[in-house]
Amino acid sequence: MQADMKFNQCVQQQALENSNNKVWKWHIQDPASQRLTWNKPPKSVLVVKKIQDASLLQPFKELCVFLTEKNMIVYVESKVLADTAIAGDESFGAVIQKFCTFREDLDDISNRVDFIICLGGDGTLLYASSLFQESVPPVMAFHLGSLGFLTPFKFDTYQSQVTQIIEGNTAIILRSRLRVRVVKKGIIMTNGDSEGSRKSMQYQVLNEVVVDRGPSSYLSNVDLFLDGHLITTVQGDGVIVSTPTGSTAYAVAAGASMIHPNVPAIMITPICPHSLSFRPIVVPAGVELKIMLSRDARNTAWVSFDGRKRQEICHGDSITITTSCFPVPSICFRDPVNDWFESLSQCLHWNVRKKQNYLSSEEEEF
Repeated sequence: MQADMKFNQCVQQQALENSNNKVWKWHIQDPASQRLTWNKPPKSVLVVKKIQDASLLQPFKELCVFLTEKNMIVYVESKVLADTAIAGDESFGAVIQKFCTFREDLDDISNRVDFIICLGGDGTLLYASSLFQESVPPVMAFHLGSLGFLTPFKFDTYQSQVTQIIEGNTAIILRSRLRVRVVKKGIIMTNGDSEGSRKSMQYQVLNEVVVDRGPSSYLSNVDLFLDGHLITTVQGDGVIVSTPTGSTAYAVAAGASMIHPNVPAIMITPICPHSLSFRPIVVPAGVELKIMLSRDARNTAWVSFDGRKRQEICHGDSITITTSCFPVPSICFRDPVNDWFESLSQCLHWNVRKKQNYLSSEEEEF
C-alpha cells in the first residue's frame, strides 16, 4: 500500500523478575485504545458499491465527486461502471475518466489501495474482504443496506467522516478471518492411465464456513478434527465454523453465543444436530480444524465460504480451517466496544422488552 499503517497489539506479555524467580504477567489492552494512524497521507481509495441497487447511485456519485476533489485516486470495479445509470450520466463523465478500474479474480490491487469505502450492507463488506486474499486495507463501511450490523457509518455526514479518516487517528477493530484450504481428490489421465490427483483451493473468510447436507434427505455425517485429533462426528444438517465477527450471523441463528470481535477465538456450531447434548463450543484462535466426510456417510456434503463459492465435498476431500494472519481492519464510528453494543441493540434488538411496572408500597401489600 502507498501509505503504511501501524496497529497496536491487543495482548502483550511481560516478564517481571525478582530475587528468586521470574513471574509472568499478562497485560490485556483496552480494545478502545486501538487506533489507525497514517505514516503519510493516503492517496488511493477503493469504493465498493452494491451492484444493481438504484438507491446507491446518488450516494456513489456524490462520494466519488468528493474524493476526486480531494485529489484521491479512486478505484472501482469495472462492472460498477457497466451500469447504464452511471455510464450514461454525462454530468458524471468527467469523474469517470479519472477512475482506475479492475476486475474481480483477474486484477490484483492489494498494493495499490490505501483504504476502502463500502456503500451497502453487511454483504458488501464481506465482498470487499474477499477481494483481498492477504493484507486488507482499512475499511470504512456506510450503512446503506438492510441490516447494517457491520456498517456503523451513516451517509448523511460522509464528508466530515471521510475527511477524518484521511487525516487519521481513528478507532479501529481488527476483525479476524479464517484461512480455509480445501483439498479435493480427483482423477487425471496420463498416457492413457488414470492417476489420483489432488486439487487445492484457499480462501479467506470473514464470517463463517458452512458445511451442510445440501439437497440430500439424509443427515450430514462429517468428522471434525482439532489439531489432528478426532473430537466428534457431526450428525445433523451440518456445522458452522465462524469467526467472532460471524458469531452474530448464521451462528447465532443456529443457537450460538455472540462473541465480541476482539476475542481471539473460533466458534463451532452444529446445525440442527441429531443429539440434544451437542452444543456450540468455542476453541482458541490458531488451532487447526479439519472436516472430512465420515467413512460411512450416506451422502456427500456441500461447503460455502461467507455464502459464496459453494461446492460439493466428496469422500477423500478435506477442509482445513485456522485463524488467518490477515484480519480485516474495520474503522469504528466511535470505538470497538460502543459500536458493537450499538449494533446489538439497533440491529438485533438484543434484550429489548417492555419494562416491568413499578409497584407502590400500597400495591405491594396485596
